[in-house]
Amino acid sequence: MSTVLELKNVQKRFGATEILRGIDLSISSGERVALIGPNGAGKTTLFNLVSGRFAPSAGEVWLKNQRIDGKKPFAIARLGLARSFQATQVFSGLSVFENLRCSVLLGLGYGAQWLTSVSRLKEVTARTEALMEQTHLVEQRDTLAQALSYADQRALELGITLGGGGDVILLDEPTAGMSQTETLFFLELIKTATQGKTLLMVEHDMGVVFGLADKIAVLVEGKLLAFDTPQAVRANAAVQDAYLGDFSVSVSA
Repeated sequence: MSTVLELKNVQKRFGATEILRGIDLSISSGERVALIGPNGAGKTTLFNLVSGRFAPSAGEVWLKNQRIDGKKPFAIARLGLARSFQATQVFSGLSVFENLRCSVLLGLGYGAQWLTSVSRLKEVTARTEALMEQTHLVEQRDTLAQALSYADQRALELGITLGGGGDVILLDEPTAGMSQTETLFFLELIKTATQGKTLLMVEHDMGVVFGLADKIAVLVEGKLLAFDTPQAVRANAAVQDAYLGDFSVSVSA
């Protein structure tokens, strides 16, 4: 498989404080990678570097053979990268359909041109309806986002993330704050909705991590401690000492 996303000796400092200390990471097309580590390890900072919110202090970030470190988020998004955030970000005063349609419109490059003719854009409507099917939100089609349950708001945000048409998806703690039942449902939703795409996900729920990831990257104190299959990471003594400890995990845990 070809490499889609690559970090080369990526470092990030805020003043004298080192957050990331020489990260080398290579993710292949179609891989699902979970990024784990204790609070303060630098996980969200790494996401911000990849998605263009920050520029690295040193090192390089490559997406589909193009160097993207220092590029603006919109320019990186146009190359096929989409990301969600820890805090749910939807248009609370718009319906589910309208939220998803905005994402699809921007993904197809319509920008502000759609304002007077959106109802005639059949391709946009078809893609929006397909997203509602993918995220199991068909019955909430006309419901305002602010009236959705928390889990449905997260599902809507996933749909918005996918609506731009990106094939490299960054999800930042997608199941945070969910009940066990909601988490299990959302795990299956991520599996189906991101099928065939490259996924990098920050997640603290080990049931989700081991139930979804092809590989796990363990970040501790700004350094990449391990990057391997779930089985290898589970057996890694250094990872157990630094983060996981003596644990037993299952998807239903």
